[in-house]
This record gives sequence, C-alpha cells and structure tokens, in this order.
Amino acid sequence: MLNRFTDDYLGALSVPGFAPAPKVSGRLASFDGLLMEAIGLSLPVGTVCQVGAKGAGVEAEVIGFRNGRTLLMNLGGPAALVPQMPVRPLGAAGEAEVGAALLGRVLDGAGKPIDGLGPIRGAGRWPLAGKIQSPLDRGRVLKPLDVGVRAINGLLTVGQGQRIGIMAGSGVGKSVLLGMIVRAAKADVVVIGLIGERSREVADFLETKVAGEARGRSVVVAVPANHSPVLRIRGALRATAIAEAFRAEGKQVLLIMDSLTRVAHAGREIGLALGEPASARGYPPSAIAMLPNLIERAGTDVHSGGSITAIYTVLADGDDGNDPVVDSARSILDGHIVLSRALAERGVYPAIDIGPSVSRVMTDITPKPHQKAARTLRRHLATYEENRDLVLMGAYRGGADPAIDTAIACHPAIMEYVKQDPDEIIPLEDAVMELTGVFGDG
Repeated sequence: MLNRFTDDYLGALSVPGFAPAPKVSGRLASFDGLLMEAIGLSLPVGTVCQVGAKGAGVEAEVIGFRNGRTLLMNLGGPAALVPQMPVRPLGAAGEAEVGAALLGRVLDGAGKPIDGLGPIRGAGRWPLAGKIQSPLDRGRVLKPLDVGVRAINGLLTVGQGQRIGIMAGSGVGKSVLLGMIVRAAKADVVVIGLIGERSREVADFLETKVAGEARGRSVVVAVPANHSPVLRIRGALRATAIAEAFRAEGKQVLLIMDSLTRVAHAGREIGLALGEPASARGYPPSAIAMLPNLIERAGTDVHSGGSITAIYTVLADGDDGNDPVVDSARSILDGHIVLSRALAERGVYPAIDIGPSVSRVMTDITPKPHQKAARTLRRHLATYEENRDLVLMGAYRGGADPAIDTAIACHPAIMEYVKQDPDEIIPLEDAVMELTGVFGDG
C-alpha cells in the first residue's frame, strides 16, 4: 500500500525535468551617490537588480564592469544603503510594453503608469533598443504632414517619416510650438517623450496641449529632470520603441521628444561616472554617439507602410548654434527649425528664424509654385536682414536699390505670415494658398 502511494500519488506531484537552481546574489561594495559597485555578481549590461530588501532598497541597472566588480546606477529615489547590502537580479529589462492598450496613458521611464488609471492590460512587447533595419527597408518621404503652423507648413514643409529638430536656447518657445503641432498634426498616433524637463511641465503639457480628442490617440512617457540618468535614457528608448510598434502596424505616428539635449546630458552623466574622458563641452564620446542610434530609428517602413515623423527639441546651451549636441543633431536630422531670441524679444511668436531653418525633404513633397513662392519670401527676408541696420539708421535712401525697396515693402507681410496665435490652427492648404497668393509672382 505504501509503495503504491509513493509511486502513484507522489509521482503525480513531481515536476518532470525539475532541476533546482541557486539564487544569484552579490554584495554592495561601494556607493558614491551615483555609481554603485557590487561584488560576487556577474550579470550582462542592462540587467535590473534589487539593492537591499524589497520595499526598503532601490532598483539599479547594470551599466558596466571594472576590476572584477559590477557597476550599477540607481533607477529609483534615495534609500538607506549600507555596505554589504545584498544585490539580486530581477531580470533583463530589455523590452517595452507597446500597443493600443497604451493609448491615453502616461508612463514613467520604467514603463509603469503614473496617471492613476490602473495597470496596463493587453499590451504587446517590443525591444527597447529597437529592431535593426536595412537601409533599403526605409521608404522615401513623399507626402506632406499638416502640422497646423503656417510658417512650417508654408516655408518648412514637414513630410511623413521626416526627422526634424527644433533648435533654440532656453525660454524661446520650443514647448509652446510643440503644443501647437501636437494639437493640429494629422497623425494616427502621437507618442510624446518628456525627457529631463521640469516636473511642472508634465502636468501642464497634459492639461493644455494633449487635452480632449488628442489625449485618446496619445501616449506620454514622462521622466523629469530629477530622475536617474539611466531612467531618462530608458524613457527616450521606450518612447521610440512604442512609436516603432505602432509603425509596424502600418500607422502614421508622430513622435515628439522634448528634449534630445537632456538625453545627451544623461549620457554625459553616465559616461563621466564610468571614467570616460570628456571632450567637447564636457561630453564624452559615448553621449554624442548615442544620438544617431536614437534618431535613426524614426522614418518610413516600406513593408508596413507606416511611418514615424519625429520632432526633437534641441536646447542650444547659451544660444550657441555650434553646441556639440546641436551640431551633431543637425547633421543627422532631415531638417531643423531654428527659434530666434531676437524675434521673441520683438514679440514674434512662434519665433521661427526662417533664414537658417531648412527642411531637406520640402522639394520632394511640394509642387513647384509652392517652392517658388517660398524662395521668393526667403530672398526678400534675407535682403531685408542684410540691410536692416542701414534702414533703421536712415542711411538708406529709397529708390537706390529696387531689391531693397521690394524687401522693405514686403517685410510687414512676411512678419504677419510668420506670426500665429498659439491657439490658432492654419491648415496646410490655407498656408500654401496665402503664401502663393502674396509671393507667387516673385
């Protein structure tokens, strides 16, 4: 009887192929406020670990190795860490939750919802680092995208699948311009990454710029400036991964990243903590090299027919157009919109400086009359700016140069064309019609 019980009952409870595995654990050896070092642990880069007891410790991510020790960076807030605390792996965090279940939700850098609407259910998975594509898998930019801003629609026309940067110093109106674009853009899905900005701006952006109908087709990934640099980079990767998954479904996606400079700042913090040599403006090589990997993930997919139109804000430190991040982004992007502090001080909003701004795909997506009118406006504006000091000083006498006379006469119309109220939406057709109607004969 006992043999039968042992063979039948206990045999049914056993798990075939079960092999006990020990729990991997290390110890915290050092911590300097940013970088942790653990001993007795061998884990791949990107693994998320629990430092200390669950609920009392913090989560940290493996970012490198040095002298037989594993280097980690804090993903959470402050905690009472002490030497020899246990460090246990929680698993690789190399995937992001994606799909329609995220629409209307607000996430943090770790993918956890912070909008109080409960857990996310029914989401798919997508690699945080993206899926490598062949250059031939990328389609050309052939269709314009209506962004509702007259100066951009008419003079810097954006195409579906284009990557464009909004470059300016602090306080010149980058976030306001982004809000105008988000409200008016003709896209199936809008993915917004608020990376490294002020916490106050997150709530403000949601209440004023992603309100109403736009909220239902938007996904927001918010990682304010006081969060870990690893979490800020992870937030940028997560927003891009969410956009890639929607593109794979054939949707037209608008990806907003505010800001690309804060992502580079996070990379700089990590690189310097790892001992990388600082080069231009204190940026280690890895911080600048990270930008192409992020930007190149946007674009058009020839297989699904979907596209990611990406708009990145780039903060020019000290209004310096040759800042390393600005210079690097300018060389990778398909166009850039420069905001001028001088125009903002004159009350011109959005303060788009038409001269140095350019859309590299405009000639592929606009008809010839539109291009001719845009060139005429640019020519009159350039002539006026070159001779502005002479005109203001009274040193120029009318009739001396017909080109200058025409530029002076057209300047008020140019400024009125660039100006736009933040709550106003100007469709692409209206912007082109107004442009060709005034400057089409030039």
